[in-house]
Amino acid sequence: MPLIALNKPFGTICQFSAHEKHPSLAEWVKTPGVYPAGRLDTDSEGLLLLTDDGTLQARISEPRHKLVKRYWAQVEGAPDAAALERLAAGVDLGDFVTRPCTVKLVESAQALWPRNPPIRYRAAIPTTWIELQITEGRNRQVRRMTAAVGHPTLRLVRVGIGALDIFGLGLEPGASMALSPRAPWNGIV
Repeated sequence: MPLIALNKPFGTICQFSAHEKHPSLAEWVKTPGVYPAGRLDTDSEGLLLLTDDGTLQARISEPRHKLVKRYWAQVEGAPDAAALERLAAGVDLGDFVTRPCTVKLVESAQALWPRNPPIRYRAAIPTTWIELQITEGRNRQVRRMTAAVGHPTLRLVRVGIGALDIFGLGLEPGASMALSPRAPWNGIV
């Protein structure tokens, strides 16, 4: 029962089959028979877990298990306290209302690797990094949440799943490593 941590690079599609426009997970992970436990959009990057165990996949990805996923989002503008409170309380996205979550400003995102290609830079519009800790993970949820409070996401990086942290694992973009699915630190099983 392999469990693999991958730092999914920007632009990689979250599937193993070939894609005409984007590299797939097969470019980065050579272990046969594993599948992503949850997804990251093609234009999102960061920690992705892969396994061949359906029960473990469900424990990691299904919202009913309330496993915390941490995201760093670089957003347009400077969210004030009211915008952060709205995010934390739950945001009505039309088709659903997000669960309450933890939101805070990220003082320095220097631990992150440069994105290739870099985000667009506009001198007249500052950017701010925020951290969101959510237990859901619906389609483009973080991007939709930040846009709903007036601060569209420019760059989105998943930095943690449960007790796993991309920085603690030391994974550069495209790098992966095997983990013990039964390790006491993982908070997953």
